[in-house]
Amino acid sequence: MDRVGKKTLEIMSQAVWYNTWLFGQIKKYVKGDILEVGAGIGNFTPFLKTCGKVIAIDYDPVYKNTNFGDIEKGKYFFKHPPAGGFDTIVCMNVLEHIKDDKRALTNMSNLLKNKGKLILLVPAHQWAYGLMDKNLGHIRRYNKNQLSNILKANSYSLIAIRYLNWLGLIGWFVNGRIFRKKIIPTGQLGIFDKLARPFLLLEETFEPSFGLSVLVIGEKK
Repeated sequence: MDRVGKKTLEIMSQAVWYNTWLFGQIKKYVKGDILEVGAGIGNFTPFLKTCGKVIAIDYDPVYKNTNFGDIEKGKYFFKHPPAGGFDTIVCMNVLEHIKDDKRALTNMSNLLKNKGKLILLVPAHQWAYGLMDKNLGHIRRYNKNQLSNILKANSYSLIAIRYLNWLGLIGWFVNGRIFRKKIIPTGQLGIFDKLARPFLLLEETFEPSFGLSVLVIGEKK
């Protein structure tokens, strides 16, 4: 069971402004029948429910408020997706945990309608991989070129791809690589949620060249 992951999600639930801002980056792409892959404790599920009908899945039974679904193995609690498939699949900070990420992306494509949208958020930059990543079970971090190539090879066309949250990346690198923290410091997250606001709002007008995360919007061909 992913106890460290659950604790981290509980800590992240306190970053109310950041979570709201992050949802604002994807909201216009979310609609209809929505599948949330790797929903965890449900930090983003209430946001998604404002846009359509949500089915939230996770493979780990530690997350008791979600239905079972293993996107890598292609095994789910439902036998069939909604007629024609889902309109939107949202996968936030999940793909980096999956050994065969290409297979997972193919399985997501199989669950999407034609022209359905895939929304991915993953950790950025392998050079930032540190003890916090290892402790969370991250297999890898990504860059834009990697993700672009993987999506195009797995039946997606690319609508948008960008780095997000350059300030958060600095904090992650310092904590995970320099101070070798095993988990996100709760006190620091509260400070970040307040002080980062003007920096993140600036990202609405320009794209940073690096960031804590890569956000990808794909469309099933």
